[in-house]
Amino acid sequence: MKPPYEITTNTLRLVSSISEKIGEVNANYIGNASPQLRKQNKIKTIHSSLKIEGNSLSEEQITALVENKKVVGSKKDILEVTNAIKVYDNIKSLKPFSDSSFLNAHKLLMNNLVENSGKYRTQGVGIFKGSEITHLAPPAERVPQLMDDLFKYLKNYDELNLIKSCVFHYEVEFIHPFLDGNGRMGRLWQTVILMQQYPVFENLPFETLINQTQEEYYNALEASDKNGNSTVFIEYMLKVLEKSLINLLNINNITLSSTQRLEHFISLNTNEFTRKDYMNFFKGISSATASRDLANGVEKKYLTKYGDKNKTFYKSSF
Repeated sequence: MKPPYEITTNTLRLVSSISEKIGEVNANYIGNASPQLRKQNKIKTIHSSLKIEGNSLSEEQITALVENKKVVGSKKDILEVTNAIKVYDNIKSLKPFSDSSFLNAHKLLMNNLVENSGKYRTQGVGIFKGSEITHLAPPAERVPQLMDDLFKYLKNYDELNLIKSCVFHYEVEFIHPFLDGNGRMGRLWQTVILMQQYPVFENLPFETLINQTQEEYYNALEASDKNGNSTVFIEYMLKVLEKSLINLLNINNITLSSTQRLEHFISLNTNEFTRKDYMNFFKGISSATASRDLANGVEKKYLTKYGDKNKTFYKSSF
């Protein structure tokens, strides 16, 4: 059964805009992130997704945990982060259409945080704002069938993955299949779904924007609940994805130092390139600035230089 939602004019505009920006990202090799950039984005994703749930650890503390260093903090917060690190380290192994993969991810994500992690709930749950209940989830006995239907929609229904990912995210929040961890699972699985068709989303921490617009996030969930369909939430999430891609593409509009420019370019482009390629990426710099940047890169052994004069090209040393 297809979950209820409508494809609005705004939805189509956002899908078109996102598709154009994904094309631009791919054309500029921005999706080819280096291991270091993937690590930074993973940290941002974990920090933002868990902060939404009340985790108090900073990006610096999460970085330390990623590097297997000791951190001072509450045991629960540290465990949430270490569990999330394990999940995101293995995100490519998760199968978007598999309910067993979904359950295994929850088991790892919520290990030692809730009883029966990796299993659907067997009791009723509600979401409260203060003393007021804002959402009463479907009865526990309906959860397995509802999730089975949701995965069938995901696998079989003829719809754009951009939209399916938003629908799945919302429906996980609505069904609330677990006693805890539903929000982080909804956000994780949206990434898993998107990555199947658009690898750039592995390196695009859109959870950062959700964290920055939490009130709008929850308002979109509540509005969709009241309307009986996920249309409002779909539009909210598509705006988040669009803005995340805009931020990724707008690196050229940020004032960077020579070293910052060089490190960013190397992190995104592992192919051989020329000075012209470098200038085409950083459109605001002069040929003299580009030459200085590249000479700096060779001196610091970030780059290896090949050829001479108009046949000169460079390769990353990493």
